[in-house]
Amino acid sequence: MKRGWYYLNTKDTISDATAFDLIKKPIITEKSTKIGQFGQVVFEVALSSNKRQIKQAIEKIYKVNVLNVNTIVSKGKNVFFKGRKGKRADKKKAIVAIKEGQFIDVSTEV
Repeated sequence: MKRGWYYLNTKDTISDATAFDLIKKPIITEKSTKIGQFGQVVFEVALSSNKRQIKQAIEKIYKVNVLNVNTIVSKGKNVFFKGRKGKRADKKKAIVAIKEGQFIDVSTEV
């Protein structure tokens, strides 16, 4: 059987536990609250998640209709701490556009 995102059935749904594992937390910054007026919300998500999984997880957790999902992967910086070399962890953010008239209350954490 061939595998890949294009072979997945759109009717496949994810479980509640998987949804909460994919969506780590909402990101509340000045920039993310500014785009909130356009019906978009920013979340930190798991690195292994894809757009389809993020859409299903947001719809399952917050009971809203998701129109679009954009993802950004921020690579971790190389840092020095007490003379030792290290690296910060990579992070993945998802900008989720929701249907007009609906909203997500980000003051309550996932």
